[in-house]
Amino acid sequence: VQLVESGGGLVQAGGSLRLSCTASGSTGSIAAMAWARQVPRKQRQLVAQVTSGGSKSHGDSVKGRFTISRDSAGNTVYLQMNSLKPEDTAVYYCGFQRYSTPNYYWGHGIQVTVSS
Repeated sequence: VQLVESGGGLVQAGGSLRLSCTASGSTGSIAAMAWARQVPRKQRQLVAQVTSGGSKSHGDSVKGRFTISRDSAGNTVYLQMNSLKPEDTAVYYCGFQRYSTPNYYWGHGIQVTVSS
């Protein structure tokens, strides 16, 4: 499975961005897709997840502001980020989880910077 992420950039606090991630290859093996973020010297933090069945979950720090969704084919996942805060600044990673393992496989990441 290959992942292509897009949509990051620089935005002012209070603004919005939408991240996109398209999976290609053996997408039938994907049980869930997710977004995580990481800042220097800290562990990667799971932000939101959507399963192949459509169940969604969001981390406490982004609930009510970020929304994960996917297209009808299930191969593209989006992260709509509203009311952005400077502390949302991070590298955001798209990932997938196979049915056969609980591990997540992550893409290259995309920078999101929120200025105050």
